[in-house]
Amino acid sequence: MERSRAAGLPCGASCAAIHGAGTATIPCHDGPFRGISVKKDDQKNFVIFAVLAALILFGWPQIAHWFFPQQQPAPVRIEGGKTKPVANPGADPTADSPKALRDRQLVIAETPRVAIETPKLRGSINLKGARFDDLVLVQYAETVAKNSPPIRLLSPSGAKGNYFAEFGWQGAGVQAPGPDTIWQASGTKLTPTTPVTLSAQSATGQVFRIELSVDANYMFNVRQTVANLGTSPVSVTPYALVSRAEKSTDVDQWAAHVGPIAVAQGGANYVNYKDVDAGPQGFSTTGGWVGYTDHYWLTAVVPDQRMPVQLQQRQTPTKSYQADYQLASPLSVAPGKKITYSSHFFAGAKEVKLLEDYQDKLGIAKFDRAIDWGWFGIIEQPIFYYLDWLFRMVGNFGVAIILLTITIRGLLFPIAQRQFASMAKMRAVQPKMKALQERHKDDKTRQQQEIMKLYKEEKVNPLAGCLPILLQIPIMFALYKVLLLTIEMRHQPFVAWIRDLSAPDPLLVLNLFGLLNFTPPSFLAIGVVPILLGISMFFQFKLNPAPMDDMQKQIFSIMPWMLMFLMAPFAVGLQVYWITSNVLTMAQQWLLYQQHPALKEPVKKEAKAK
Repeated sequence: MERSRAAGLPCGASCAAIHGAGTATIPCHDGPFRGISVKKDDQKNFVIFAVLAALILFGWPQIAHWFFPQQQPAPVRIEGGKTKPVANPGADPTADSPKALRDRQLVIAETPRVAIETPKLRGSINLKGARFDDLVLVQYAETVAKNSPPIRLLSPSGAKGNYFAEFGWQGAGVQAPGPDTIWQASGTKLTPTTPVTLSAQSATGQVFRIELSVDANYMFNVRQTVANLGTSPVSVTPYALVSRAEKSTDVDQWAAHVGPIAVAQGGANYVNYKDVDAGPQGFSTTGGWVGYTDHYWLTAVVPDQRMPVQLQQRQTPTKSYQADYQLASPLSVAPGKKITYSSHFFAGAKEVKLLEDYQDKLGIAKFDRAIDWGWFGIIEQPIFYYLDWLFRMVGNFGVAIILLTITIRGLLFPIAQRQFASMAKMRAVQPKMKALQERHKDDKTRQQQEIMKLYKEEKVNPLAGCLPILLQIPIMFALYKVLLLTIEMRHQPFVAWIRDLSAPDPLLVLNLFGLLNFTPPSFLAIGVVPILLGISMFFQFKLNPAPMDDMQKQIFSIMPWMLMFLMAPFAVGLQVYWITSNVLTMAQQWLLYQQHPALKEPVKKEAKAK
């Protein structure tokens, strides 16, 4: 059974009353319910409830792993009562061993390069093959430690976990530059104020140029030019690719896509790696892009949005993954003429407003779909914008979540008022309903008809208690997705030991808050904040009028602690929302009880049949 938090009454209680109950009873002599006279139907329901509760408690980690992927692992652990940052190699798309990190630096040093330096990026472009293969995000660290290294996004071929982007040409009757071509650079450093041009000349008489510029964020502008100095026309096709040696260390789940992505024909295609393993995934489109999305990072090549292209996600003969595009039709270059093709390359963090800004100003189709908002995007995005605005106002995301909760509860208050009035009527007619159940106990059809007639005459809605919680469910899920998806919440502290609101509570009770050197199993990893959530729900239930049915009382006494276990793996930010909601609900209940005092009065039980 479910309980309406806004009303403080059992949502299912009035629903159950519609169906009636058997009158035969079985005395319960053993266990915690000794002395309670339990109806047959209720005993059966309780057994089912107990079995389901056990399955949920012990099977919840597996269920949550698929349906509700855990927010990023806690960036800290508690040892000896002190908060210590922990390594998080999963934050780095090219994370590998220390030896491989040294090897990477050797690989980078072996080739000529042009440095990349912007307010948000550091790295270099490999002049051998004109590849973007060395890039770190200087404003994002792997952990919350002060000396934590920045996120590395791209890594060169020849190093473990190589991940790079490449722009080039294919053609007929022309010898286009290849992976071993050494390009000449017009400068030594690419910055937002100093563009760089790479050039190479083929043996067939064509001059190839790549003009590169970069903004202050994560977007590179790429202009590919072919000048035909030969005596015959040539056909060329520009292409771009992103090559990735290994799958992302982030977990791909139904609630948050991680992996290959291709936007084509105005829609986002979230492709699974296993589909690419089975065969190439192709998309024909005019306007779109292709690349790879991690939990917080995106690497994508964006063709000219006005020309038809073929996007592809495929696996190479070396078992690397490759996302690429090429023009649907080759371009012809007459002798003495040149052509230019413009495209973009994005490599950086999936910041919500930045993605939308690129979509609007550069005309990149559905670029905001790099974030997998899903079906609830219509709720998630307004929640994100309001939460982000609150954060900018108060400077603390935990406080912003509390203010968000107050706002939502305020909006739902009129509904709760109407629902309380309806439940007051429902409580007043319960003696009549019980009398009808007793009178027609042997004719269930007639019993149902008479009870429904009673509801109609008294103008009672038996489902009124369900409405507030039905409205809360999409809001809760939307906030969960916001905390899960948006990088703006990553590594945002609240108070004391809570260093990341998008991660679970690291202060675990079973290891005595870090004093004992062991990690409890996932289904027993209960932190302080989940316990506060359970306590808040316990007092909220205690404030409610006790259900008439003894079995309901027992079930409702268990529910707060079950929810404590179920919510423990979720982000602290979501738990803060629920605790605040519970506290506000208790205050709201007190106020509404003053308006509807009949709700506090105990309902008389039906007289026992003689």
